[in-house]
Amino acid sequence: MELAMIVALAILTLGSIFSFKYRQLGFYAAIVALVIGLAACRSLYYGAFIFAIGIINLVSLKAIKSEIKGVDYGLVGLMALATMYIFNTNDLAMVLAALVLVSVPTYILVMLREGGANVEVGIKYITFMVLATVLFLIGAIILAYTKSLPDAGLLYILGYVMLVVGLSIEVGVAPLHEWVPDVFSSADPIPISIIASLAKIVPFIAALWILIYTACTLTASITIFTAVLAAISMFTGNIGALTSKEHARVLGYSTVANMGYVLACLVAVPLVVVIEDGIVYIRPELAYFALAGGLLLLFANAAGKIGFFNAIKGEGAYSPLMYILAFSFIGVPPLMGFWGKLFILLPLVEMRYFWLVALVVINSAISIPYYIRLASELGIGWKANLTNFICVAVVVITLVTVAFLPVEWFLTGMKSLAQTIGVII
Repeated sequence: MELAMIVALAILTLGSIFSFKYRQLGFYAAIVALVIGLAACRSLYYGAFIFAIGIINLVSLKAIKSEIKGVDYGLVGLMALATMYIFNTNDLAMVLAALVLVSVPTYILVMLREGGANVEVGIKYITFMVLATVLFLIGAIILAYTKSLPDAGLLYILGYVMLVVGLSIEVGVAPLHEWVPDVFSSADPIPISIIASLAKIVPFIAALWILIYTACTLTASITIFTAVLAAISMFTGNIGALTSKEHARVLGYSTVANMGYVLACLVAVPLVVVIEDGIVYIRPELAYFALAGGLLLLFANAAGKIGFFNAIKGEGAYSPLMYILAFSFIGVPPLMGFWGKLFILLPLVEMRYFWLVALVVINSAISIPYYIRLASELGIGWKANLTNFICVAVVVITLVTVAFLPVEWFLTGMKSLAQTIGVII
């Protein structure tokens, strides 16, 4: 895997260099790099989803006249490769490196727009992202250090809180979401569709990896902090989306709510890791449910955000496609969003977090009006244009769980990944 990633990175770098003269070289180099990354990915199912999301994001960049020519393709390719790689390493340093490699390219992408860089949006976004990354890294290092201590105590709690707070700022979990609606509504829809889709996956995987790796007897009691944040984010996001009129701002608050749902999967860590007489055991039957639920919800969020933001950029998309994406966000079975929420809820029921389960269901119902409104306002008749072709592609991703029922195929694929995390305990 390491050799394949080095080759892929070399191709990306060369493509970005030569794309200053021939922009399309950056595009083709990014595709070749992603093919190499997919071939080396440990999980075919996970790798295929990331590959598809990465390719669709590369194609969507054609809708904007970038000021940095083909380098934008290289940045998106780098993010996709880092996302593929994170499940192929047992090294904490490489997990944190993947987080940085996904985060830093977004500092440039967020400023892309036709006619010049959007510096004001960039400054606000970068300020929050740097703070988030610093908190996350410090929290991860503290947690890793406590693993060697016989009694971590308050140090473990400090590391846990810093990690979760850093993650919350990074992905936009309320009440640490202040940057999300403003940046989403001010930046160009295409770069935001990339940030709202591809950049959300690695932070959650890295956090889950670290929390399982460093779990101790305090983990079960401190997870209430994460559960409360998840609940606040769901309500804040859905209420904000209900009261907003601008499409991009609605999607910004929608992201806040969705990140609250995904954050709930971290609450299941005490179920994944069982501590008896000071010995840590992995229960992969619960690990892959929590992992599969979080990933399916992130994939559903990625597909929906790409579709809706491209529809905003293209001034509408084919109406049935918009409604399918809206139904997936709501959690209508058997679309991908439904399975993601279901697999997150199952471990929560096992932990007797019934109040959080109820809040997920209630907030899914609250989200119905604004998703239907978005689909109605952005839906138009069919046109053979780039926007509709991109929306068709993301709808196909959303319908994968309809075409291949039951979704045990994805759960089976997650078993090996959950056990990979368990090997390092």
